[in-house]
Amino acid sequence: MALCEAANGGASLAWPRVLLFGDSITQFSFQQGGWGASLADKLVRKCDVLNRGFSGYNTRWAKIILPRLITKGNSLDSPAAVTIFFGANDSALKATSGVPGSVTPSPPSLRSLGAGARVQCPCVSPPPTDENPKQHVPLAEYAANLHTMVRQLSAAGVPASRVILVTPPPLCEAAWEQECLLQGCKLNRLNSVVGEYAGACVQVAQDCGVDVLDLWTLMQKDTQDFSSYLSDGLHLSPKGNEFLFSHLWPLLEQRVSSLPLLLPYWRDIAEAQPERSLLGDGDH
Repeated sequence: MALCEAANGGASLAWPRVLLFGDSITQFSFQQGGWGASLADKLVRKCDVLNRGFSGYNTRWAKIILPRLITKGNSLDSPAAVTIFFGANDSALKATSGVPGSVTPSPPSLRSLGAGARVQCPCVSPPPTDENPKQHVPLAEYAANLHTMVRQLSAAGVPASRVILVTPPPLCEAAWEQECLLQGCKLNRLNSVVGEYAGACVQVAQDCGVDVLDLWTLMQKDTQDFSSYLSDGLHLSPKGNEFLFSHLWPLLEQRVSSLPLLLPYWRDIAEAQPERSLLGDGDH
């Protein structure tokens, strides 16, 4: 909320912004207990947290709309920080396992978790899978699209130092398969494939010199069972939202720690002439 210019010459109050750009995991982040809502609460009266999450979107579509969300050349509109959080839809399977001419996903050891082995949500045997070509984006294109979005932000005056990439979280195949069956389809994602996209996201961050939050790895660290972080096998549960917030905030805090509290505490407002307190630069 900004103050309109007052008749006696009070200047408009610039209100900093943090932009959350992503898919449904971002769109849903303002729900009760969501990680976006927690950020907004943490930053109240310091900056606005804008939710620009688009359920079902992939990076192919995201790179088209991102320039429309950023005002080029206006320093007042330049976000203090931007999160780019895609991959859960890009990593949807394009081809059906077992169908002639299809691509069979690689075995589930695509990425190492360092000291801990990769944990997969319990599943008796590899489940049958289904295709989702509309959302699927090939791995190389996904990486190229992330590169493009970082460049788009830079061209709009948002340097790499303000950008944070977030990898997709791991997929609990057993739980997500149940969701798919309720929609009349087979499992259309595999955790091993999601891991490939998470790895590509980490590599893009290194290439571009931006920070990255590797949820896929962190949620599976030390062979922990990650299913409790997910509400349906793909989207975040309350515990998952809390986990994401707790790991994202330290990265974000580095970018917003210098922002002052906007407008004075009510006890500090001059009673006789409140205009003198309220029509300054707003920093307190």
